[in-house]
Amino acid sequence: MNKRVMVALSGGVDSSVAAYLLKKDGFETVGVTMCLGIKREDSSACCGAEAINDAKKVCDKLGIAHDVLNFSNDLEDKVVAPFVNSYLQGLTPNPCVDCNKYLKFDLLLRKALSLDFNYLATGHYAGIVQRAGSYFLKKAADQTKDQTYFLYAIDKSALKHIQFPLENLSKKQVRELAAQADLPVAQKKESQDICFVPDHDYAKFVQARKGKVPAGNIVDTAGKVLGKHKGIIFYTIGQRQGLGIGGGEPYYVVSIDAKNNLLVVGEKKDLLARGLIAEDVNLFFDSLPQNLFVKIRYNSKETAARAVLKNNRLEIIFDEPQSAVTPGQSVVLYDQDIVLGGGVIAQAIK
Repeated sequence: MNKRVMVALSGGVDSSVAAYLLKKDGFETVGVTMCLGIKREDSSACCGAEAINDAKKVCDKLGIAHDVLNFSNDLEDKVVAPFVNSYLQGLTPNPCVDCNKYLKFDLLLRKALSLDFNYLATGHYAGIVQRAGSYFLKKAADQTKDQTYFLYAIDKSALKHIQFPLENLSKKQVRELAAQADLPVAQKKESQDICFVPDHDYAKFVQARKGKVPAGNIVDTAGKVLGKHKGIIFYTIGQRQGLGIGGGEPYYVVSIDAKNNLLVVGEKKDLLARGLIAEDVNLFFDSLPQNLFVKIRYNSKETAARAVLKNNRLEIIFDEPQSAVTPGQSVVLYDQDIVLGGGVIAQAIK
């Protein structure tokens, strides 16, 4: 009897090629699209009406069944509402981590297993490796596309039920396979933004939900008032542009004090931190190696560090100071190509 796999189809090329490869490998394959209640004018947005239609076209081409499951309320509760509230707290959240943690690899996976599927598959660039009977998350072969940063929060018990067919492929190879298979989304452009936020305008999205946010003071690290900010949701750590204060050395946002509605700015050197504290920790191993590498944002380079778990909080000390450690973003820990785990940055250690 063939293994049954549910493929999460977003209507994009990556998940479509994942479905193609699984069917080609002999899996009993069914495509499922998560309806997230997203209404967008552009066709690149995932999981809106046009994306659902694209996913159906792919399934028709592959000769596999396609279904649509409604997760719009779950997206609101587990992803969108926390995203909005985080910005109001002066944080810079990462909703893709929450979407993977709560929607794809929890709710959707449980749905797949309840329907007697053996696996849930997605078009993520990542891999899973088995060692001594346990399953671990590993980087994709194409380091430039690796998406394990967004997957560290998956529960370890779920890994044995997950397939990542694109593990060893580059984006170019995926496009080529899509063209060879004559998939209708072979040339579809890739979405670069958060699916529920049009045009990267996070502040506009938050204000549409919560109303206009109050302006406040911009102060230097000594507390001297330098100007006015238009609302803390418009800023993030390390930001230089759009501060509206001039003269002398350039200023950067070094911290956001939501409680007192203050934007604290300083020189570039004031952005440096020797470490960080992370909460909401998820680890795939019972203990951590003495030396490891961490990423403090998706597009940052890995840096050598030491990490200690204390009272369900990670204390991470960098070998060399890092700039713009940003509360709300995730820190992910690696041992070569293996993901050790990660957590949400709560504060920088100056």
